[in-house]
Amino acid sequence: MGRPQQPLEHRLLLTATFCLLAGGAVMVYSASSARTLLQGQGDGTMYLIKYLAYGGVGLIGMQIISRLDLNLVRRYTGVLLGAAFVMLVMVKVPGVGVRVNGARRWLGAGPLQFQPSEIMKLALILHTASVIAARPKIARNIRTLVGPVIGVGAAAILLIAAQPDLGTDLVICFTLAMMLIAAGLPMRQLGLVAGVGGVLVALFALFEPYRRARLTAFLDPWDHASGAGFQAVQGQIAIGSGGLFGHGLGASIQKIFYVPEAHTDFILAVIGEELGLAGILGLLCLYGIIGYAGLQTAKKATGVYAKLLAGGLTSLILCQALLNVYAVLGLAPLTGVPLPFISSGSTSLIVLLGAMGLLLNVASGGHAHSLNAVPRRSKDERDRAAEDRHRRGGNGGPRRAGDSHRRRAAS
Repeated sequence: MGRPQQPLEHRLLLTATFCLLAGGAVMVYSASSARTLLQGQGDGTMYLIKYLAYGGVGLIGMQIISRLDLNLVRRYTGVLLGAAFVMLVMVKVPGVGVRVNGARRWLGAGPLQFQPSEIMKLALILHTASVIAARPKIARNIRTLVGPVIGVGAAAILLIAAQPDLGTDLVICFTLAMMLIAAGLPMRQLGLVAGVGGVLVALFALFEPYRRARLTAFLDPWDHASGAGFQAVQGQIAIGSGGLFGHGLGASIQKIFYVPEAHTDFILAVIGEELGLAGILGLLCLYGIIGYAGLQTAKKATGVYAKLLAGGLTSLILCQALLNVYAVLGLAPLTGVPLPFISSGSTSLIVLLGAMGLLLNVASGGHAHSLNAVPRRSKDERDRAAEDRHRRGGNGGPRRAGDSHRRRAAS
């Protein structure tokens, strides 16, 4: 007998992920090759090789995680969360954390560096799903969530904000908000928390000069085109010049001389210039497939933990994708959030593929390794089997004449 076919949601998630990875490899090479050649950094394949290497590691992790027992994942969630907090603290230790462009967000040395904040995003989803699944009633009131969920999330957000990394904080906030809504928290109470958080984010942005400059540039980027609004303006020019079908793959001009971080945060601008509006819509359709399949997985999942986990992982991918798209299109301030599965990046790509592995795990029933096991019998089948055992004497053998008389005599 062949292996049973996976559910439709599982196949949709896997197909969309592979399509995004294939497109990401092509666009990372297109966005980075010309500039690296002009700067004398090899033959132009440096970022493509990195993308393929980290993507390969992520795919191996995705395959392993998709076959794990979810009970095992839940058991070690506390260990992952604690390790993520320790690493976030280590980032701020002089001589340990790596400073890049004025921010301390990385650990490691040389080319082997990673961002603990990316690991924290996944750890918080696992923690929130585990806590609420253990006590579902705490999600009905914001007061009961303050300690085990909101307090833990707030501590992580403050540590990430100190790096500083406002983009990752926004992704975490939106993702946790979606999970709390799915868990049953009243919208009125969540709106109160969102209002307080919005005020704190505004104050946080206004007190730092470079963040204040980004905010004012977002409000009127063309008025700051030579300064803080340069990247936003160049991205809009790239997308606008692409038209409906773009100039053709590899034909972008903006990526060479104008758009900073063309292979990471602003890779959507290169897609818009080379593949046009059609390319952007195709990309959004793939994210839409992930959204549909992920939410259907959450709807069909068995148990509160699996439902919240699937909803949280789907929200993580969609929130990060939308935040990047909005920033490049000028609908949100620049946050430095990479485009999921497309942008060049090490930790983000590996963690998101790990998150997809968990989502695939839930889509396959929570125990992907047991698909070939003997299926459970239905209630009617169990009832018929019980009646059959009763007719045959309870122990599987047929009743013989005189059995009841001998049992009475023996008693």
